[in-house]
Amino acid sequence: MSDADKSEPNEAPNPFLPSPDDMQHWTSVIGRAQQMMLEYALGQANDGNASAAALFDPAKWIDNPATKLWTEQSSKMWDQGVAFWTSLASIGQPITPDAPPADAKDRRFTDAEWTANPVFAMIRQTYGLLAEQMLATTRQFEGLDPAARAKMEFAAKAMADAMAPTNLALTNPEVIKRAVETRGESLLKGLGHMLSDLSRGQLSHVDPDAFEVGVNIATTPGKVIHETDLYQLIHYTPTTKEVLGVPLLIFPPWINRFYILDLNPAKSFVAWAVEQGLSVFMVSWKSADASMSEIIWDDYIAAQVDAIDTVRAGLDVPAVHTIGYCVAGTTLAATLAMLSARGEADKVKSVTFFTAQVDFEQAGDLKMFVDDSYLALLEQLSAPGFLDGRYMAATFNSLRGRDLIWNYVVSNYLLGNDYPPFDLLYWNGDTTNLPAKWHRQYLVDLYRDNRMVIPNSLSVMGTPIDLRKIETPAFIQAGREDHIAPLASVWRLMDHLSGSKTFLLAGSGHIAGVVNPPAAGKYQYWTGDSDAATLDEFVAGASETKGSWWPHWIGWIAERDSAKTAVKGARIPGKGAKKAIEDAPGRYVKQR
Repeated sequence: MSDADKSEPNEAPNPFLPSPDDMQHWTSVIGRAQQMMLEYALGQANDGNASAAALFDPAKWIDNPATKLWTEQSSKMWDQGVAFWTSLASIGQPITPDAPPADAKDRRFTDAEWTANPVFAMIRQTYGLLAEQMLATTRQFEGLDPAARAKMEFAAKAMADAMAPTNLALTNPEVIKRAVETRGESLLKGLGHMLSDLSRGQLSHVDPDAFEVGVNIATTPGKVIHETDLYQLIHYTPTTKEVLGVPLLIFPPWINRFYILDLNPAKSFVAWAVEQGLSVFMVSWKSADASMSEIIWDDYIAAQVDAIDTVRAGLDVPAVHTIGYCVAGTTLAATLAMLSARGEADKVKSVTFFTAQVDFEQAGDLKMFVDDSYLALLEQLSAPGFLDGRYMAATFNSLRGRDLIWNYVVSNYLLGNDYPPFDLLYWNGDTTNLPAKWHRQYLVDLYRDNRMVIPNSLSVMGTPIDLRKIETPAFIQAGREDHIAPLASVWRLMDHLSGSKTFLLAGSGHIAGVVNPPAAGKYQYWTGDSDAATLDEFVAGASETKGSWWPHWIGWIAERDSAKTAVKGARIPGKGAKKAIEDAPGRYVKQR
């Protein structure tokens, strides 16, 4: 009898046993992964970063305090989970978690296996129970002041998010299935993404090569017509035959690139404002370097005054409309207070605040980053005289760690997904460096000590400032879901300014609440009684309008002064006394 005759007639291959071809492919994947890691470590060592080579030495992992903490806490958390289910079994309760966890809409657990597979269902529910237990424990501590309790809850939430089973390949069914389907190629691709990010020192949300400033992002035509060591001034090319007589000068935050307001033609606030017949000017701040170590708040205020005077003189107009976004809005308020004290308030026709704060009592989670320990860390990180923008980006990402950190760890590293070509996320990762001295001063004087709302507590350019002296007509925009400048905090502008004020509440948050073009047909905004005594009173009487708030704002601008002038001479960038230095968006926005 032949060997073939001896085999069982109905014998079938074991579906759980990988084929020789699969085994060979997985071996190849492992080999390529090892080679990638070795090349990265050697490259970092050759660049003088000896600590990077140790990153792939398991012995060093054990010595790492962060690794120890994560390992200890993870182990403790899952030990508690085992004890929990064991206790249920001991009293005769079923240990299969048929019921979904409390947060059934959690996007991290959308894969069907989290409910259909008993093992993953138990992991999910155990995690949910233990995460809630961790948060509940922080709320039970007695004798804590509100600030200390907020810090503890923030830390507990961050740790719970970090320990989610979705963040580990072996406890994430979607990752396991993708790895099996691709025979390990997804993990290899994810490893490439991770090593690339380690080389850059920054978590990537998009392909860093997907966009180029001035080519497919920040493309509204214009000219740089003025520059200093701190900023460039861009004048955008008109698209209408006539423009409003009063020009618009925009101050973006220096902690980000200005082109959040000029992402692409469809989203660009700048392009839209030009289309409405405004002469639009934009400040582009220089990313800090060691030469800017002594830059302080006075320098940014002097720059705002310089920009205002440059536009006034260049167009031969008495005043300008201004916009201040986020920290630049805070600084613009100080500038206006100084001008008012000096009798020069008439240089500014109106001021619009995009999600800006002057009273930091209710400034939200960012207030947790102003204690002595953080300031000491900041001083260490800012030794060269400036703070690397990647640290600031990490801080902002940590405020929404589940969405802006762990979501991308899973997608980029574990699943090996391609990066989405998303201009907003590209902007978010295009960081700017901050002058160390001024950044610390900002955190201490404003966020920690809240001195800006104390009359004459702060002086700028030799002049004590008092926000109550500002009588410039103000348009104050806030985002309903803003976690950077919370709604309640932005409202405080209404309490401290003395001129006419119009408050508008936009749907969404710090970015999407501002960058919401009419053509998109998204979100909504609320208007109401700007004389309301409190935010609650305003909200109670406010009326909702679907879509973008930009048309409402341009109507407010036109009410200030609707006179128009022909587009000729200095109204064309580079054709007046201020000659063109270079095309927009200029050099400063491209500097690292």
